Amino acid sequence: MEFFNPNSNVNFMGVRRWSVLASVLLMALSIGSLATRGLNLALDFTGGSLAEATYAQPIEQQAVSASLEAAGIHNTVVQRYDSTSFAIRLGPAEVDLLAKSAPAPAAGESGLDRRNAQVSAGLLKALSAGGRQVKLKPTVYVGPQVGADLAYNGVVAVVLVLLGIICYIWIRFEWKFAVATVVTELHDVLLTVGFFSLTGMEFDLTVLAAILAVDGYSVNDTIVVFDRVRELFKTTRNLKPVEVLNRAVNTTLSRTIMTSLATLLTVLALFFFGGPTLHGFSTALIVGIIVGTLSSIFFANPVLLWLGVTKQDLMPKAKEDAELARRP
Repeated sequence: MEFFNPNSNVNFMGVRRWSVLASVLLMALSIGSLATRGLNLALDFTGGSLAEATYAQPIEQQAVSASLEAAGIHNTVVQRYDSTSFAIRLGPAEVDLLAKSAPAPAAGESGLDRRNAQVSAGLLKALSAGGRQVKLKPTVYVGPQVGADLAYNGVVAVVLVLLGIICYIWIRFEWKFAVATVVTELHDVLLTVGFFSLTGMEFDLTVLAAILAVDGYSVNDTIVVFDRVRELFKTTRNLKPVEVLNRAVNTTLSRTIMTSLATLLTVLALFFFGGPTLHGFSTALIVGIIVGTLSSIFFANPVLLWLGVTKQDLMPKAKEDAELARRP
């Protein structure tokens, strides 16, 4: 196949206007969805209550979720510890529902203790449906401020990663490469987050971790191509920048595709066999790998060309001579 041929000559730069236009439209769609729909933030960010249930007999995770659904408790996350123990996270609306429906406990407790006791009583009633024997550890309330701190720390982490990438590439290559890389990273992160906004999938801490992983994966693909661009600028003569960029993509194409396919197979295994807990994490990685691979081929180099990269940018002596020649 042409794509796996190290000497392929596919004219990727010939479609750069259409590929960049498609990327810009997708970025605009993602921004619009984030502005209007937002993200379906999970309990990690919105707050709620956490409980641990232990059954007398082994039970399937789906059966635990079904008993909660039957009791009208919908926004929950059930995580298996072993065959009999489960962690159950409840959203703020479900906490209010259980607190109102449960009988009031004895007086003398603080407001938070009373609320936790009411939630525990309502949750125990739902889990015990059908005569199941279950013990419930005291419910722990997690306020929304914790979620706000997590969201803030996540944004700070992404910004610090981008700043670190800028500094590294600026030192190793040249500022135009740094700008093109960061624009590509923003493109990949924005499209991945936009996917979660458009689909309404739950956005939790595991998804945030996947976003950071996507950031690192994408920059690795981009750097491989840019490294070949630098090499070709230094070793070839009489080639226009657009020809150098096109040849760089072609000579790294088989490596890019094979690496992406191998990584994607691993993530697909997580998606299909990792269970509900890893569903959001693996989905974010799948979207990020696909977007990152395409952007390293169709988006990063057109941005670099638009910034006006030339042979002189990577050869200090030639760069200095060119600047002197332009002086009056």
